[in-house]
Amino acid sequence: MATGQRHDPLLGYNFVVSLIDTSSILALAASALFPAVSDAPAGGFSECSGLEMALDVEEYKEGGNNGAILKFPTRVKWTDITLKRGVATSTDLWDWHYGFVEGRGKRRDGIIMLQTDLRVPNNIWYWRRGLPIKYTGPSLNATQNSVAVETIVIAHEGIYQVSSGGLAASAANAVAGLF
Repeated sequence: MATGQRHDPLLGYNFVVSLIDTSSILALAASALFPAVSDAPAGGFSECSGLEMALDVEEYKEGGNNGAILKFPTRVKWTDITLKRGVATSTDLWDWHYGFVEGRGKRRDGIIMLQTDLRVPNNIWYWRRGLPIKYTGPSLNATQNSVAVETIVIAHEGIYQVSSGGLAASAANAVAGLF
């Protein structure tokens, strides 16, 4: 009988999303050290999608080689991040999006951590310079008793996966990459 460690796949419901104000070093330090007083939107998201990238390919038809078309990588395209959560008393997501309407918006970086059943971060994705491009308020229906859900769609300038092996080192590298 084999006795080994079991490595079950992670469950998709055990995740944490953090939005970070990186508009200045002081704002970054405040959002990292004092998340309760930071103006960065709070987490508590029930759904997260958009962890996707695709590589554009340029095709080249080489003369004399009729059996294949050569393919060369060009640019990476990133999918927008979509976050959903139940509406609470805070209007932070609305305020973040509407700040850009009024010309005073600040981009935010973000971290998505997929955790083990013991709440230990296992997979960590980090995006840079997030821009809220769409806010959707809740659908309201007096004949249903479903949770009111708000949605924010965030365009960004790249997603990076960092190792959770050295979590402190990875966090330090992610923050260092901002400057």
